Amino acid sequence: MGLGRRIGDTLRLPTRRGRAILVVLVVLALAAAGGGAVALQSPKLLAALGVKGASPVDAVMLAPVPQLAALSATAPTPSAAGIASVVDPLSRERALGQFAGVVVDPAAQRGAAPLWQLSPEKPLAPGSTAKVLTSAAALLTLDATDRLSTKVVAGSEPGQVVLVGGGDPTLTALAAPKVGTYPDPSRLDDLVAGVRKSLPNQKIISIVVDNSLWTGPLLAPGWDPADVGAGNITPMVPLMLDGGRADPTLQDGPRVGDPSGDASKAFARKLGVPTSAITKGTAPPNAKKLAEVVSAPVSALVEHLMTTSDNVLAETLARDVALSRQADPSFAGGSQQVLAALSQAGFDVAGATMVDGSGLSTSDRIPPRLLGAILGAAAAPTGPGQGVEFLRPIVSGLPVAGGDGTLDDRFDTTGAAAAGRGVVRAKTGTLTGVSALAGVVTDADGRLLVFALMSNGQSPALSRPKLDGIAAALSRCGCR
Repeated sequence: MGLGRRIGDTLRLPTRRGRAILVVLVVLALAAAGGGAVALQSPKLLAALGVKGASPVDAVMLAPVPQLAALSATAPTPSAAGIASVVDPLSRERALGQFAGVVVDPAAQRGAAPLWQLSPEKPLAPGSTAKVLTSAAALLTLDATDRLSTKVVAGSEPGQVVLVGGGDPTLTALAAPKVGTYPDPSRLDDLVAGVRKSLPNQKIISIVVDNSLWTGPLLAPGWDPADVGAGNITPMVPLMLDGGRADPTLQDGPRVGDPSGDASKAFARKLGVPTSAITKGTAPPNAKKLAEVVSAPVSALVEHLMTTSDNVLAETLARDVALSRQADPSFAGGSQQVLAALSQAGFDVAGATMVDGSGLSTSDRIPPRLLGAILGAAAAPTGPGQGVEFLRPIVSGLPVAGGDGTLDDRFDTTGAAAAGRGVVRAKTGTLTGVSALAGVVTDADGRLLVFALMSNGQSPALSRPKLDGIAAALSRCGCR
């Protein structure tokens, strides 16, 4: 498995008039492998690429273009002593506070000892690295092609419809093609259009909102209500727009205090029903379905929540795991079933305690051993007959150091962690006094390594750069 930039980059070739023509780069593997430059001659090349009407340009010599390719299966495996010689000195930094971690070779046999470990069984507050557990449980329990839905059914009275929350936080009131923060969102406009198509000659008089899919409190134990206004979370109900964001385009913008109320009012306005005609209730048994819209598939949602650390989406998937396992779709039920699903899949969850699915709670505890085991399985090489890569979206969704997601502003170019930029991919975890970093890195010999690093009891301003430094040191290390 190769981890790098995507194929399909473009090159701008300047014309003599100062304009730019976009030319799709065709990567010539033989030329690149031979280390030679590729000459682009115009106008013949431009004509061959279908670019017409361009002025002739002089020949342009290009250096070989990096390719997205699999890592070598024969790359040397680091030794435990080699890894220890690099990581041990860095792990003794006082700025790390209570520190524990593991470094794992994902190509090793399952159950093999880590290449490096320090207090691997010690349960520590994980912050958002807990999303690794929730994502894994979702991918192991649900079908990767499953989609979350919102539907409207007929009410018990003429002219009444029921808006049924199905736990899809990606539902948006934005008109196509506009999008907020979620990939391929479901749309309120499509839901309204479906209702009108099903009831072409009937005036809608009233709307009932059904939020009965989920149970329990709206905020988890250990959550700070101030986190709603701070943009970290919204009260968890199965009907909301854009994850409860006040501004659907802001990933970390303030959330609303009544996401279901806002969603139902937007639906009423689009349907031409007074908001005063909205009531709370449940759908009649066997009610006729009038319209339904669905989210992007679960695999895409997992990638998104790993990249952006979306708390609402993580909590949603935890409840879906509970529902699939016929358990209570609450904070308690979701977090319990996440651990149960992982245990059923063969992961040792001893020492793990979760009260939510996002890691936002200060009551969550996870040993780094478990994080390393899950990421090791997600990053393990596969071949013919070895089964579907169920957990792979966890790795493909990991933020890139210095590039995107929650790592876009870390691994500074002038700091000790600069060597990790573009090479380290990891899930972050940050709370007051909590820092964690868990992901994958390619070492100097081209070997893919998995790491899980956890720090408690220190300010993230002090501990996060130290975690970044350890991950970057692994990228520079052959460690043999």
